[in-house]
Amino acid sequence: MVFWKRFLYLTGVINQIYRWRLYIIYTMKAESKALTASENNVLLAIAGEKEFCDPIRLAEETGINVDAVMQTAFMLAQDGLCEIKETHEEYYRLTEEGKTYAEQGLPEKRAFAFLIDKGHATVDELQSFFDADNDKESKIAINWLLRNKWAKIDKSGGKRLLIPIIAQDELSSDISDAILRIVNAGEIEGNVLAEAVTKEFGAVAINETLALLSSRNLLESYSRVARVIAITEAGKETIARGIAVEDEITQLTPELIRTGSWRARKFKTYDVNLPSKSVYPAKVHPYQRILDSMRHIFTDMGFVEIKGELAQSAFWNFDALFVPQDHPAREMQDTFYLARRKPIDAPEELIENVKQMHEHGGSLNSSGWGGKWKSELGEEILLRTHTTAVTLKYLASHPKPPVKVFCIDRVYRRETIDPTHIPEFDQLEGIVMDKGVTFSHLLGYLATFYKKMGFPSIRFRPGYFPYTEPSVEVEVYMPERGWIELGGAGIFREEVTNPIGVQYPVLAWGLGIGRLAMLSLGLTDIRDLYRSDIDWLRRARVVR
Repeated sequence: MVFWKRFLYLTGVINQIYRWRLYIIYTMKAESKALTASENNVLLAIAGEKEFCDPIRLAEETGINVDAVMQTAFMLAQDGLCEIKETHEEYYRLTEEGKTYAEQGLPEKRAFAFLIDKGHATVDELQSFFDADNDKESKIAINWLLRNKWAKIDKSGGKRLLIPIIAQDELSSDISDAILRIVNAGEIEGNVLAEAVTKEFGAVAINETLALLSSRNLLESYSRVARVIAITEAGKETIARGIAVEDEITQLTPELIRTGSWRARKFKTYDVNLPSKSVYPAKVHPYQRILDSMRHIFTDMGFVEIKGELAQSAFWNFDALFVPQDHPAREMQDTFYLARRKPIDAPEELIENVKQMHEHGGSLNSSGWGGKWKSELGEEILLRTHTTAVTLKYLASHPKPPVKVFCIDRVYRRETIDPTHIPEFDQLEGIVMDKGVTFSHLLGYLATFYKKMGFPSIRFRPGYFPYTEPSVEVEVYMPERGWIELGGAGIFREEVTNPIGVQYPVLAWGLGIGRLAMLSLGLTDIRDLYRSDIDWLRRARVVR
């Protein structure tokens, strides 16, 4: 038992000695922290002042510019060697309109003097007093005469008369003109302005008048930060231990190395633990990088990019794609129609082929949609609801194989805006037309694209679209969200390809870019792709 008591006692003593040793080392390090030459210089200058001193005076004493003095003072304040106090001083200056009124007088004051002189005046007479060609000042004058209750309007003989309702000497308490006149000399501090007004009018509150002149855009207020610096007890102790101002080297030059004189010189110390200033280099918008990546992938697979008009005819947007004319997607609640029509921009033979295909299936073993196809519905102009209108029009003008094109562009639908839907978004459209292409080729193109975009887990589910058969919906797997549908694809029906003169299979897909971009960038709201959030853009990683 005695052994254990002695052991615990010795352990406690050793632990106490260790703590004292750490304290001494820490104190010695704190006391031995080397100050730079500029810090020593500024600290000695502050110590020579009895109270708080001005940075400008310190700059004159030390020969260092004011900005460098303040930077050094902040560094000393971090070490507790000096104290910095800040005050915000209010300043005033006149606007251009305020300068005009400071010289000429406020419009309502001049108008009131005119009324007192005449006894009363009509509105037209008052306007003539200012400027018959420009009634701005007369309107301002009348407005403030009535608001200040200096005058009233009476109707007499079909005329509107302005009649003063107070005496001239009752305006002696109004200090608006005086404030404008005093500030007109230049920028003036709030305290100085108050003293000048008090000297002229006696003790008077000016805040309400200042606010009124500012609201009339005659006066502007702004603040300046004034700083003063004083030494602390810790700073005095540092000086008492002895400091000297030595020239410091901030850069190692070839001359210092060649002569070896660097050995006897003192180098300025730098705190490598201080955080550096954040630098935000120019970079491509994250969403644009994704669009560029998609273009690279398809061009690497041998595709050619095409473009088309934003405004398309209903013929190319719906009819040529074998969408029935009574389909719900064609109604106003789903589509942005423009208030105009235009003759269908297609050969008469092609238009007739589409008409027959809709009505009875044309020359194919198809029943079509039945009913009468109306050309006037095909002439309606709308903002395209998909880029398929562009690729189909291209296919109609290039009916001979091979055709391998894609289109990345904006489409428009009447969607209610929420975190996953917006009425204006981008779509990736692509088609492949050639001899012998099959459904397996289509799945291969899509799988290759999504894997290159960083989605290794892909699956295809059967889907339905009016202009493709067979059709699939493409889904990718996200561990935190499960399977997510990103687009549709299929092989164009013969009802689409036959009227435009295409005799070979056409693989087609339309992929939603917004949702894919959200997954790639870790967003939960599709609207974030289009917001000008500078902080998000700065934090976004620069990756392809």
